[in-house]
Amino acid sequence: MRAARVRAVSGAVVLAETTSSISIGEVVYVGRARLLGEVVALDGDVATLQVYEDTEGLRPGDAVEASGAPLAVELGPGLLGQVFDGVQRPLDALARREGDLLARGARAPALDRSRRWWFTPAVAVGADVRDGQVIGTVPETPAVEHRLLVPPRGGGRVLWLASEGDVGVDDCVARVESDDGTAEIRAHHRWRARAARPFLERLSPRHPLITGQRVLDTLYPLARGGAAGMPGGFGTGKTIMQHQLCRWADADVIVYVGCGERGNEMTEMLRRLPELTDPRTGRPLAERTVLVANTSNMPVAAREASLYCGLTIAEYYRDMGYHAVLLADSTSRWAEALRELGGRLGEMPAEEGYPSYLSSRLAAYYERAGRVRTLGGAEGSVTLISAISPAGGDLTEPVTRHTQRFTRTFWTLDQSLAAARVFPAVSTRDSYCDLPSGVTEWWVEHVGPDWPDRRGAVLALVDEADRIESTARLVGTDALPERQQLVLRFARVVEEGFLRQSAFDDVDAFCAPARQHALLALILDALSRAEAAIERGAPARALGALPELAAIERAKTEVPDAAGLASLLEAFDAACGRLESPAPREVAP
Repeated sequence: MRAARVRAVSGAVVLAETTSSISIGEVVYVGRARLLGEVVALDGDVATLQVYEDTEGLRPGDAVEASGAPLAVELGPGLLGQVFDGVQRPLDALARREGDLLARGARAPALDRSRRWWFTPAVAVGADVRDGQVIGTVPETPAVEHRLLVPPRGGGRVLWLASEGDVGVDDCVARVESDDGTAEIRAHHRWRARAARPFLERLSPRHPLITGQRVLDTLYPLARGGAAGMPGGFGTGKTIMQHQLCRWADADVIVYVGCGERGNEMTEMLRRLPELTDPRTGRPLAERTVLVANTSNMPVAAREASLYCGLTIAEYYRDMGYHAVLLADSTSRWAEALRELGGRLGEMPAEEGYPSYLSSRLAAYYERAGRVRTLGGAEGSVTLISAISPAGGDLTEPVTRHTQRFTRTFWTLDQSLAAARVFPAVSTRDSYCDLPSGVTEWWVEHVGPDWPDRRGAVLALVDEADRIESTARLVGTDALPERQQLVLRFARVVEEGFLRQSAFDDVDAFCAPARQHALLALILDALSRAEAAIERGAPARALGALPELAAIERAKTEVPDAAGLASLLEAFDAACGRLESPAPREVAP
C-alpha cells in the first residue's frame, strides 16, 4: 500500500497529498476507519478523492492508503438473491455481523466464501478455450444455472481442469496456457464497474420484451435489448410499475437498482420480494433477482456508483447467454449525485446546475444496453428500464430531455391519470416508441398479421378522442355529431377495458400477447359495428348505454377465453341491430 495524507475535507470530496504515484480511478482507504473511496482527479501531488461513506470525523493528517486497483465488481456464483449497496457490499451479511446500524468502514466480501457449489466441467483437458467460453457450470439457484466463463483475455489451452465436485468461489477450476504464460481460472473474477464488458457483435432487435402490461406491450413495445425511459411525477406509480416489471418481464435475470429512492420503498421491496412467487418457475422470485440498494439517506457518492455496479452484474449474466433486465429507480437521483459531487469538485455547472458531461454519461449508460453475440458465441441481452423523477413533473428538465435522445421507447406517466386511479398511468399523449422492424415481425408472426393495423387504429382512436374532447368542453357532448359522441364513448372503453390493468386481479395482472390482441380486436370490431349502426339511424347515446358494451369493458377480468370474447361481440352486434331505425316503407301511388 502507498501512503498519503488528508489535506482537506468537503463532504464526500477529500483532498489528499501524496508523494508516490497514484492513478485516477484507483480505490483508496481513508482515515482510521478505512473509508472506501476512489481517486477522481489529480493535480500535481494533490489527489481528489470521492469517498463512498460518511466522512464525519475525518481531519487533515489522516492516512490514505491506495489499493493499486480500480473500483471493481465481484462476479461469480452467489449473486442471485443477494442485496448489495452501491459499491457491492453485501448488506444481509453485514447486518448479521454488525446489526441494523452499520459502522463506517464495515466491509465483507460480496460473494460468500463459506458456500460450496457443485461444479460440472464443460470442457476437457487439452481443449483450446476462447474468451467467454463456458468452462463449467454450477446450480446457483433452481431457476438459473450459473455458467463459469473464461474471463476476457484468459483463453488458451487447458492444462488442468477441476473434477466434478464441490468448489468455493476462490477455488481454481482450471489452468490455461497461452502465449502470455499460464493463468488460473477461478470460480469468480473481478471486473471494473465503469467499463463495459466486451462482446463479439451487436445484433439487431428481434424480440419484444413481453411485460404482460397491455399499454406497454401493444402500444409502446420495448425490444429485448433496448432501453426505455419512464418519467413521472410524485405519485404516478413509477415504483409500482418497476415492481410489476420485476415480476412479469420476460427475462432470465432481473437486476433492480434502488438509486437514491426513499428507504421505505426499498424496505417494502426487500420484504415483499421473498414472498412473491415467480410465475416462470413457481418458486420464490428472489432466485433470479439481484438488488442493489442505495437509498436517499446513504452517501451520495455511492449512489453514483450503484448504477454501474448493477449494470456490470447484468452484463455478466448476459455473457452467460441469458436475457437480463436492469431496472433503475431512478436515474434522476443518480444525476443529482453527479451534480452534488461536481459542485464540491468545483466543476463549472451547466443547465440547472448539472455538470456539462451529464448527457455523455447518460449516453454511455444507455449504450450498454443491447442484444449481442457474446465472446463465447451465445446470444444474450441487457435491457435497461430507467425511472425518471423530474422535479414538479417537468418533462423539459435535463435528465428527461437527454434520456429522450438516447432511448427508443418512452413511457410517460401522467399525474391526471394517476389521480383518476388509472394504472398503469401511461400517457398516450406523451409516450412513444420507435418500433424496430424485427419486433413488428415478431408480433405479426406470433400474434396476427393484422397487429400493426390494430395498433395503429387504437392509437388513432385515442388521438381523435383527445381532439374532440377539447371541443366537447366548449359546446358540450350532446352538441357533437353522433359519430364524435361514439368516438368519445369508445375512447373510454379503450381506457377502462384495455389500458387500465389491475395488479391485484388474478386474471388481469398479466395479459399474454395473444389475449392482448384479442381484447383489442374485440373493442375495435365493436366500434366498427357501432359506426355502421349509426349510419343506419341508431343514436350514439343509446349505443353507449348498452349493457353489452359494458360487458366488453369488463371482459379483461371476466372473460378469460377467446370463445367468450367472440360471444360478447355477437351479443353487441345483435343489440346494435335492435337500435337501428327500420327502413322506410314505399308508399303505393
